[in-house]
Amino acid sequence: MFQALVLEKNPEFSAAVREVDDSFLPEGDVTVAIEYSTLNYKDGLAITNRSPVVRNWPMVAGIDGSGSVVESSDPRWKPGDAVVLDGWGVGETHKGCLAGKARLKGAWLVRRPSAFSARQAMAIGTAGYTAMLCAMALERHGLRPGDGEVLVTGATGGVGSVAVAVLSQTGHKVVAATGKASEGDYLRKLGASSIIDRAELATPGKPLQKERWAGVIDAVGSHTLANACAQVRYGGAVAACGLAQGIDLPATVMPFILRGVALLGVDSVMAPMHLREQAWLRLARDLDPALLEAMTTEIPLAQAVDAAQRLMAGQVRGRIVVKT
Repeated sequence: MFQALVLEKNPEFSAAVREVDDSFLPEGDVTVAIEYSTLNYKDGLAITNRSPVVRNWPMVAGIDGSGSVVESSDPRWKPGDAVVLDGWGVGETHKGCLAGKARLKGAWLVRRPSAFSARQAMAIGTAGYTAMLCAMALERHGLRPGDGEVLVTGATGGVGSVAVAVLSQTGHKVVAATGKASEGDYLRKLGASSIIDRAELATPGKPLQKERWAGVIDAVGSHTLANACAQVRYGGAVAACGLAQGIDLPATVMPFILRGVALLGVDSVMAPMHLREQAWLRLARDLDPALLEAMTTEIPLAQAVDAAQRLMAGQVRGRIVVKT
């Protein structure tokens, strides 16, 4: 028996930690003893039933997990291997990792870098791995340290916190946008050179605005993303990965056809394995473990439902790791 955060709709929605056994696990060729999971924005949506994230019932929440292989019929993995799981529909269509065990597909797993413990890997989680995918996308477009200011929106969130830390660590001048004025010291500790109020970006703006940003990592969407695009310097790029403000994009084509701005969509759920492995290796190189710890709060599985409520209410800073 082991504990799992089970989501049910029978017919009313419920989210509760309860004991289950191996018969509750889904099909898969690798069984993993999960040491830590985490809470991402998508986990918050699922656990609070704010959005139709879950498509099969009952579901075990948790789109991320880290631990060690217990059983495997996949030749790539053997008992004792340290692995990380991010995305692939886990916690949405396939029972997830906010549990003591998970049965997964070997093709979904990444070997955990030796630089990270299971706890550190989940302090990064999908949010941090997505932040690195965004940074890599900007680099592929040509962004280099010294090119100018890089804006990070939603900066105190999971994606934003890791993005600020990674960008500053690799030599960029980072401007953090947040609605939490009290978190200035936190963001400066992560490496932000300056901070702006998210209100500057959150309402309708002109199609073209004063050029400022060499690049942007945006986890917010809606008017924030539209304004960010309108402020990017000629030839710059925006890596978009989130929808905290909304799924709409009330923008015009002006930044794209008059300034050559690129809007780079970043997906972490179904990202190909070579990008995943590269992102994790880059995180091992470019993310200061002390900064990672500074943005991390650990909770037991029993507190995950309450923490998800706080996450959706905007009351969480940085990353939450869940000891399973």
